[in-house]
Amino acid sequence: MSQPGPDAEADEPSDALEESERRAFVISSALHGQRLDRALAQLIPEFSRSYLQQLVEEGAVQVQGRTIRKSATSVQAGQAGEIELRPTPQSQAFRPEAMVLQVVHEDEHLVVIDKPAGLVVHPAPGHWSGTLLNGLLARDAKAAGLPRAGIVHRLDRDTSGLMVVARTRQTMDALVRMIAAREVSRQYLAMGHRTWSGPASRTVEAPIGRDPRNRLRMAVVDLTHNAGKPARTRFERLDSHDRGCLVRCTLDTGRTHQIRVHMASIGHPLVGDDTYGGAPAAGLHRQALHAFRLAFSHPVTGQALELRSPPPPDFADAVRAWGLDYNRG
Repeated sequence: MSQPGPDAEADEPSDALEESERRAFVISSALHGQRLDRALAQLIPEFSRSYLQQLVEEGAVQVQGRTIRKSATSVQAGQAGEIELRPTPQSQAFRPEAMVLQVVHEDEHLVVIDKPAGLVVHPAPGHWSGTLLNGLLARDAKAAGLPRAGIVHRLDRDTSGLMVVARTRQTMDALVRMIAAREVSRQYLAMGHRTWSGPASRTVEAPIGRDPRNRLRMAVVDLTHNAGKPARTRFERLDSHDRGCLVRCTLDTGRTHQIRVHMASIGHPLVGDDTYGGAPAAGLHRQALHAFRLAFSHPVTGQALELRSPPPPDFADAVRAWGLDYNRG
């Protein structure tokens, strides 16, 4: 399958095996001197090279009766071998898994899901099953015919709230274009540490890229020295006390961890977000971020849609524990 544009996290595997299969091969003169993985990709073209490389590393390939574990090993014309084509976690990741999903809007073109905190959106290392994608595949037969089951944007695992998912390719392509053109309004509630500083309304426009000191994190970066992309977030203080603040956030761009990074950059890391300087507080142990509003013109009918999601109990309890008020801003 082809891949959609924004917010892609991992390549979707095309290799799906239910059971192991052993297959013999002989290296032809045309493949003499090639790397083993390149030769296998020519000999077994229905499987991806990355999948075949993984099998090599797992010891599933023998050449001349000897197990080879390095994909870069050169092969010689006339060598005989055997490969065990095994199911892998990746090859089995894109499978239906029944789960309860909270739907706030649905029609023949799209569905809007209220994602709970803790649910991973896409399969990835460490989370090859139990993802929103798996649930969508089980819920809607159309999803199997779409890249990423129709998912056009994502929320972090521990962020709760609204996500729009396409049910047709036409709708998916339109939503991708709309998100890129900033025609989909996405608003979040966030709880940050410390009393709010600066004006009640402020815009942070700071590029985001991989943290050069820790590649597992994102950071505000200097584009003259580091790779990154422009990012813009609008913040509105709703309430603020000595311990922290409650903020409404509007995304103008959709970079990875954008709100989390921008909040940290202005001295208000999210409650529960230890990746970016926050800490558990007010009974909340996940990042205090909830996508509460999603608004856009329906890409097919043109109908104006505005969906809202109340904060989940853990978020609402934390707001009350700190005596913050949604309506005071």
